[in-house]
Amino acid sequence: MSEYLLVIDEGTTSTRAMLFRPSGACVASEAAALTQGYPRPGWVEHDAAEIWRRSLRVAGAMVAQAGGPERIAAIGITNQRETVVFWDRETGEPLAPAIVWQDRRTADSCRALREAGHEALVQARTGLLLDPYFSGSKIGWALERWPALKEAGDRLAIGTVESWLVWKLTGGLHVTDATNASRTALMDLETGGWDAGLLDLFGAPRAALGEIVDCAGRFGETRAFGPPIPICGLAGDQQAASIGQACLVPGETKATFGTGAFILTHTGRRLASDHRLLSTVASQIAGERAFALEGSVFVAGSLIQWLRDALGLIGTAAETEALARSVPDNGGVFLVPALSGLGAPWWRPDARASISGLSFSATRAHVARAALEAQSYQAHDLKTAFAADGQDWATLRIDGGMVANDWMAQDLADMLALPVERPCLTETTALGAAMLAGVGAGLFPDLAAASVMRGAVERFEPRLGEDERQARLGGWRRAAKAVVAAA
Repeated sequence: MSEYLLVIDEGTTSTRAMLFRPSGACVASEAAALTQGYPRPGWVEHDAAEIWRRSLRVAGAMVAQAGGPERIAAIGITNQRETVVFWDRETGEPLAPAIVWQDRRTADSCRALREAGHEALVQARTGLLLDPYFSGSKIGWALERWPALKEAGDRLAIGTVESWLVWKLTGGLHVTDATNASRTALMDLETGGWDAGLLDLFGAPRAALGEIVDCAGRFGETRAFGPPIPICGLAGDQQAASIGQACLVPGETKATFGTGAFILTHTGRRLASDHRLLSTVASQIAGERAFALEGSVFVAGSLIQWLRDALGLIGTAAETEALARSVPDNGGVFLVPALSGLGAPWWRPDARASISGLSFSATRAHVARAALEAQSYQAHDLKTAFAADGQDWATLRIDGGMVANDWMAQDLADMLALPVERPCLTETTALGAAMLAGVGAGLFPDLAAASVMRGAVERFEPRLGEDERQARLGGWRRAAKAVVAAA
């Protein structure tokens, strides 16, 4: 009897497999860390072969935990978006490093395209901006500079990470779901297909790309674990988290605080932003696309990792909550986390991080608190932009590894001046992929029915005085503007 949904949640710093019941209960999980390469400042790479090996291993552990492939109704896959993998169709092996979404190596080429007047076209067709964050410029850069890709000729396959995993799991099915395709800057949001003009603009070969498919359905099956298991759910991590938070009707908003921070407001129909937010596909089922506006912050949890690993200011991420509570305020210290440039609404890939307001009275507790406060400030910047586009938030649904920190969850409520909801199961990215797999496998008729899997939530109400809130926001604005001015 098939009673489980298996999810592969392939992230930036780790890959995880989780086993869900259709009730929403997570019965087991296993994760493996991924190696990130930093060959030059601003460059970030992964080994796609390592992604596959470790994803296969943790998924295999969950198949064993379930009692065998026969007990798994379907597989759902969710993944770090915009990261690009290049592989050989014949050998099934990578031809080059995977270029990660955080990578900034194409900043100059994106700037040149902007200066040549191409950004309006890109935004009109894709809902995106000309920024090295997105996949298209990465593909063009790689084809120009890595001879192995040109030499591969017709054997070359290119895809985002879910495309790579599906290829490996099925032994050669080359597809990409609409949410991931919408992040490449190569897909026309209106038609749902690859756009010839954008392919030419970025130098991306159509023949190397996969077929764009729905987020739920029977896409293929894998025999990697023995008897076949259907693959029935596909979505980029932020769209999967939005689904896992049951943001299914216009106005509902989620914020994921993982390696980066990503806020999506479901809009239903496609809306263009006048304030440098992104229009993106929220989901596509039975050929029908729903849309969202998105604000992307490049550095969130990775800032805490940097404080721990590079600076040695903390021993564990969990220490930041106690440190933040140990001081009455930030002591005038502000940390602008532009370690990979600034994302929305600034979109300054050339910006660099700063810690300002230091004095002899500043301690590591003040710096740790400033790092947590930066998440609330960046969220407030995005809330302002969303409101200006007519999409203000009434409640914010939060998830991701950082939000286990109660101090940070309360600070978000205080600085945004609105209620914040945190689900008891914060692994909403994996949950969204499980919901999609459940729909694709026929366990649920639609995502609304599958939202029963979300479960209970905790609620944080704002309690900070308005004068203090505005004083803190003023300090942040001055610090952020100084970083932008110096870029």
